[in-house]
Amino acid sequence: MLEILQPGLYTSIQDLGRFNYRNYGVPVSGVMDEYHAKLANHILGNHENDAVLEITLQGPHVYFHEATQIVICGADLSPKLNRSDLRANIPINVSKGDELTFGARNYGIRTYLAVKNGFQTEKILESCSFYDGITQKSRIEKGDSIPYQTIKKQQLSNAKIGFHPTVFNDNQLQVFKGPEFDFLSKKQQKLLLEIPFSIGLNNRMAYQLNELLENNFPSIITSAVLPGTIQLTPSGKLIILMKDCQTTGGYPRILQLDEASINRLSQKHTRDKIYFNMISTS
Repeated sequence: MLEILQPGLYTSIQDLGRFNYRNYGVPVSGVMDEYHAKLANHILGNHENDAVLEITLQGPHVYFHEATQIVICGADLSPKLNRSDLRANIPINVSKGDELTFGARNYGIRTYLAVKNGFQTEKILESCSFYDGITQKSRIEKGDSIPYQTIKKQQLSNAKIGFHPTVFNDNQLQVFKGPEFDFLSKKQQKLLLEIPFSIGLNNRMAYQLNELLENNFPSIITSAVLPGTIQLTPSGKLIILMKDCQTTGGYPRILQLDEASINRLSQKHTRDKIYFNMISTS
């Protein structure tokens, strides 16, 4: 059992999400950065869809009631086990009574804590992912207990993942044309793919961009949207939908991020700049 002594800023249980209920209006949810969540599970020999803790900006303080193995992958939030610095991207043996804490953010904003065989939390609609209205809560709280399987015979792996933090500094996002892209003028299309955009308000549902793009679109019928869909609002603001986004929307869908760029964007902070690069389909 993992006891939450302090929850951090926004910490939640996530797996890869819910994929069979969009026709009922249920969002996909799931980890924001699939690459690092899958990496953490793979290092431990878990299934890639095993539940992990997604930790945002400020990490929790947790107490391990049973022995296990853990891995932390993603943003560097200065993890410590019993006040000793903890290496990322490598299996770590944890004993009963150990405490995990986090400190200053060095790069990225989301990191993933995986345990051997995954956190054993309730599945609702085939997923453990927290989402307000589907699960009882949207984030963990002080005093919560999160079950995991006890690992009595622990082994340390000599394997480690080569990693360089420059991956978190990449500000190029790869995009496809959205269904309404051709409604833009040639000038608008050119601006969209040349100027830098800066990140404004953001959360698991969407990232808003600060710069405006003129919107002279006709009204469109409410249509399907996905994580990574980039919408243009009537005010000219761009909104990039993320993992907790709705299943339909009424704003023009001018671009669509690829999966790797969703991962990359999920590690960006307010005021970070990004560029859109069109993926050729020819």
